Amino acid sequence: MRKFSSLREAPAPIEGPIIGTVIGGTVIWFVLFLIQLPFYGWLDDHGHLWWLWTCLAGGGLGFIGIWYVRARDTAIRRAAGDQPDTGAGAEPRTDKTPQASAADTPDTR
Repeated sequence: MRKFSSLREAPAPIEGPIIGTVIGGTVIWFVLFLIQLPFYGWLDDHGHLWWLWTCLAGGGLGFIGIWYVRARDTAIRRAAGDQPDTGAGAEPRTDKTPQASAADTPDTR
């Protein structure tokens, strides 16, 4: 039997509002969790308690997804040269005044 998947070219990746999509999905999972929470007893009696925990896991994994796509988006912008690399947590300087150095401060010893 011959494989036909090697005869086609891979499609181009879909780019779009990825961060918004992941945030929206995460919110939906948590809303579904909260909607099912009052029905905990019914879900437990009917053997559907896994629905509740699936929604909670989806929301928790969504938080990891939000962190991942934000870091990915930042890395893509940095590689394209759109965003300066300022280091971890540092804000870029926007003023044009020179920074004071240790040589500019008087010795107070």
